[in-house]
Parts: sequence; C-alpha cells; structure tokens
Amino acid sequence: TDELQWPGGSQEVPSSICSQPCRPGQRKKTVKGIPCCWHCESCDGYQYQADTYTCKMCRFDLRPNENHTGCVPIPIVKLEWSSPWAVIPVLIAVLGIIATLLVVVTFVRYNDTPIVKASGRELSYVLLTGIFLCYATTFLMISTPDVFVCSLRRIFLGLGMSISYAALLTKTNRIYRIFEQGKMSVSAPRFISPASQLVITFSLISVQLLGVCIWFGVDPSQAIIDYEDQRTANPEMARGVLKCDISDLSLICLLGYSMLLMVTCTVYAIKTRGVPETFNEAKPIGFTMYTTCIVWLAFIPIFFGTSQSTEK
Repeated sequence: TDELQWPGGSQEVPSSICSQPCRPGQRKKTVKGIPCCWHCESCDGYQYQADTYTCKMCRFDLRPNENHTGCVPIPIVKLEWSSPWAVIPVLIAVLGIIATLLVVVTFVRYNDTPIVKASGRELSYVLLTGIFLCYATTFLMISTPDVFVCSLRRIFLGLGMSISYAALLTKTNRIYRIFEQGKMSVSAPRFISPASQLVITFSLISVQLLGVCIWFGVDPSQAIIDYEDQRTANPEMARGVLKCDISDLSLICLLGYSMLLMVTCTVYAIKTRGVPETFNEAKPIGFTMYTTCIVWLAFIPIFFGTSQSTEK
C-alpha cells in the first residue's frame, strides 16, 4: 500500500499536541480559550519554578539554582585580610604603631629632661595613647564581625580620636588662656597645672564614653548579614555581606563628637597663632590641626570603603 504523505513530503506522523513540553525552569502560560495549548515562559531573575504553571521569588537569603528549579543559599562574604582594602590600611597601621611606640620610648627615656617637661608630658602621654588606639582600631575594622568585635568597634572607633583631640584641645586652650590672661594681669590663670589639665582632658573623653554607653543601651551591638548591599541583577553575582549593624547615622553621631573637638581645637589653634616665636609649641599644634582637617576629608571615604567593601 502507498504510504501516507504529509505536507512537506514527510512520512512521519506529526505530533498531535498543540504545544511541546516546557523545559525545567519554565512555566506553562496557557493560551486564552485553548486550554490544551500554552507558551513556555522562563523563570528569570530571582524566580524559580514552583510548579507547572507558577514562578515564585526565592526567599531574601536565597537565589535560584542554575536551571531555576529551586533555590540555594546566597554565599556569605566579608572583608578578607588578603584584600587590598585590608592590606594597605594594615601596613599603614603597623608603621604608625611602630612610630608611636618609638616616640613613647623616647619620652620615657628622657622623662625628666626640661624639654619633655616643657612639652606637657602628662598630656603628651595621653595624646600618644589616643594615636595608638587610632592605629590599633584598624585591626578591629578588618576582623570578622561578631557581637564582641562589633562592640569593640563602637567603643574604640571614636575613642582614639576623642582622646587625641581632647588632649590637643586642652593644650591649645591652656596656651590661649595663659597669653590672654597675660594681656590683662600678671597672675596666672586657673587650671593650668598638670593635674588640672588631666582632669579637663578626661572630662572631655568621658562625654564620648557616656555617649557610647547610651548607644549600647538603646541599640545593642550585633553582627548582621546584609543581602541588599550586593543584590545584583544577575543572581549568580549576589552575595550576603557579613558586617556590624552600624547605620550611617549612628556612625556620624559616633564620630561627630571627635569632629566637634577637632573643630574647637582648630579654632583655638588659630587664636594662638600670634604667640611669641620663642613659645614654639603653639605653631606645631596649629599646623597639626590644619592638616588634620584635610586628612579627615580623605579618612571618611577610606573608612567607608574598608568597612563596607567586600570581595565579590
């Protein structure tokens, strides 16, 4: 018998269904009015194939697998010690700590000499302690975030700078009061003894510590995984970032007191710029405060980069 010829010269019997089966990761979108016919629609983005006719979004901490038939956990990343964002600050911090310790050793060695005494050795040691803490905080910023590390960050991030600026502010205020008093009277102003200077300095520092204690009470420290920071359009590139739960507003408030001390100290440094040339302590402090204002402009973006940048 003659074989049945189909259009196009084919001898094979064509499929008798309206639509072909959909591949994994695709849902059936039925044609209106024709229930046995459908179009295949891929589940894209962060969607996965929940059933034959439905695509659903993966949970916030998950992303779809390769063929979008299910969800898998989003990888967790953090700032690694081998990252350039970490290596460069660590090298600078190590050099800074070494330089600070060398100055401390020098001060201790010549502790009773006239030069060290004239520099206000008590406040100088306080200032060196603050500088040391500023450099040491770098290691806290790179350490793996947990409740303990995040708590230490809150305490020491602003403390080192507060100690440094409080000591400098007390020094410049003392110089200013001495020369202002000298214009009006031969008697010395009050609270210029080393003990008085330390009390003033630690009073300024205690304001910072009090603010941190209140912050702990209102918002306890914790480490979180941020899935929004690295949530890219391509799910394959999505990452969860392990970091401390410190908002930008909280960070600004934390560093704001240090900035206030710095600005106030700069004002006094400007006021004392006209002291006699023989009194050589005021001008280096003034130069320090002018450059510090510039350094802060560079420090803020570097800080945000090292605390929030991660390896993808």
